[in-house]
Amino acid sequence: MTSNVDAVIIGAGHNSLACACHLAARGWRVAVYEQAGEPGGAVKSGAYTQPGFRHDWAAMNLSLFAGSAFHTDHGEELARHGLGFAPTANPFASLFPDGRWLGISNDRALNRARIAGFSAADAEAWDRLSDDFPAEAETIFALLGSPMRAASLAKLGCSTLRKRGAGGSLDLAQFLMMSPRAWLDQTFEDDRVKATFAAWGMHLDFAPDIAGGALFPYLEAMAAQAFGMVLGQGGADTVTRAMVRMIEARGGSVTCNAEVTGIEEAGGRATGITLSDGRFIGADKAVIANVAPSALLRLTGGSGDARHDKAMKTFQHAPGTMMIHLAMDALPNWPAAELNRFAYVHLAPSMDQMARTYAQAKAGLLPDEPIIVCGQPTVVDPSRAPEGKHVLWLQVRMVPGQIKGDAKGDIAARDWESAATPMAERALDLLERYAPGTRARILDRHVVTPAMLEADNPNLIGGDQVCGSHHLHQHFLNRPARGFADGSTPIRGLHHTGAAVWPGGGTGAGPGTLLAQKLAGK
Repeated sequence: MTSNVDAVIIGAGHNSLACACHLAARGWRVAVYEQAGEPGGAVKSGAYTQPGFRHDWAAMNLSLFAGSAFHTDHGEELARHGLGFAPTANPFASLFPDGRWLGISNDRALNRARIAGFSAADAEAWDRLSDDFPAEAETIFALLGSPMRAASLAKLGCSTLRKRGAGGSLDLAQFLMMSPRAWLDQTFEDDRVKATFAAWGMHLDFAPDIAGGALFPYLEAMAAQAFGMVLGQGGADTVTRAMVRMIEARGGSVTCNAEVTGIEEAGGRATGITLSDGRFIGADKAVIANVAPSALLRLTGGSGDARHDKAMKTFQHAPGTMMIHLAMDALPNWPAAELNRFAYVHLAPSMDQMARTYAQAKAGLLPDEPIIVCGQPTVVDPSRAPEGKHVLWLQVRMVPGQIKGDAKGDIAARDWESAATPMAERALDLLERYAPGTRARILDRHVVTPAMLEADNPNLIGGDQVCGSHHLHQHFLNRPARGFADGSTPIRGLHHTGAAVWPGGGTGAGPGTLLAQKLAGK
């Protein structure tokens, strides 16, 4: 048996690390154990193609982290440990099959002019959204940063009612329940304008017709204009490396290649963890598990609370994602040179096509025309590739974790090891269709399938990068289960964190921060 610490944390994803940093800063002795060979979970970077080309494994956009409560509290200390950001004023654009495109930059007048090129009425709608955003953002960000506890919600509800009145509060509630298509159809008239914003819903698991999904396209569009976008200097793993150094500098530890095989308890209270080599690590104050709900059930053997255990067992995951990392001799041969300025270029031509892709993936089919999210990090941070070269970060969204068939009828494989190459070719064919000549600029590639994502990080079940659907039945008070959205569990001293817990996925470290604040009394 080793000496006890105050808190032992399972998993070294960014939520775990943020939680450990905050607790360590409050004087707690913390120890983090990670089954993989390096920390970071989905937030890590490496030379996955050729030396000198640095690719982000999964997460690329660090705007949520840069604007988070955690960074507000600890940013100066993290900067001393090497945290560096690479901001851009040109966050995202959508390119359409006819060669037209719409981009959103950190310039309201420019955005309005671009939208007016599609619809004068939509430009006026954009003006209204822009005017209203400061007031709307205050309420929405307060909600997204609030603990899902009765007292916190009651306080927020009273504040919202006082500021917005009954009608305004009900309007907000209605908006939070709307699908992307419902809100976009009410707000804009041009289908390409709608598609530009609807594409952001696909970054989570909000296809155009899923209730509760309107919030994310709205926030991404408005926040991109208001704040731009932030990537990590040298790679998204700048946040991981800085947090590990902060933990170690404060006397804590992060141990990799250390698989946790059990959470131990005595008298209804969690006492520590057991590692695969048989070691027991004791915890005097808290055992914190950054794991998928099914893994929490497996590690505890059951909490003794039938409702909680059923929720962990039946927790639903979003469709998977395929990543394609490309080392490039040059950027894609876009039909408009201005697209070389954007961090993201979406190849998502219509809401109908997004809905079809999502339905196919949910049915276990390889989509015939998946959404392509083309990240261009070297546009923002040239240090990630040799001089004059580039990296591309391609997300193929969505794809099934378990393959039952091919919507196009061309791919016979039913396992990802065999389907990886033909599905990657389908995605690259799409990129070539939008930017002819781009294939000739590819120097090397590395394909990451949903199965590989899960093997690397067991929380990403079926390649689900957000560790669980964010649909309304599994969000807000219900994430991961009613009564447990604050990270508590039926076992005293055992706490749950990570993207499966409110406020969910993304790089904002909200679940880890909220839990640490609760445990440390802020």
